Amino acid sequence: MEMIGQVHQVNVKPQLQGERGLPKNSMASAYLTYCGLADDFNRYRHEKKNDDPDMALLLMPLEAIGQLNSEGWPVQPGDIGENITTVGIPYDNFQPGRIYRVGGAKIQISEKCDPCSNLYLLPFVGKERGPHFLKTMLNRRGWYARVLQEGLIAKGDAILYLNHADL
Repeated sequence: MEMIGQVHQVNVKPQLQGERGLPKNSMASAYLTYCGLADDFNRYRHEKKNDDPDMALLLMPLEAIGQLNSEGWPVQPGDIGENITTVGIPYDNFQPGRIYRVGGAKIQISEKCDPCSNLYLLPFVGKERGPHFLKTMLNRRGWYARVLQEGLIAKGDAILYLNHADL
């Protein structure tokens, strides 16, 4: 096992009538189930993807958010709907098939998350800037993961890369 980063922030948003799953609110910790973080609701994943287990969790590196900030987009952790904001792991280090221990849980990266028009709802995006923001977010919206082992995840938890010998 190799510690490569940590949980910067845990983000959830409960199901609210007529609202989408972003921005998400910071929590000290949340329990990760096979369906996602407890008390988190993702309308797209639920209604359009039938609660696809490959989309149970969305991760986004803080470094990618910093890059967006330097390009003039005032994105904050949780804004784009990620459940876990990581720190210390470059965006491209996440790859489909890689397995990580995050706090008390174990996850496997499944696929990149594509940007969608729900991002227009962010106050700094809107309809006018929406198409430009979607292009900006292409190949850096975050990574979906499936849950291999349920467990508690908290701010500050280590993120460990598990190679085949660790499994």
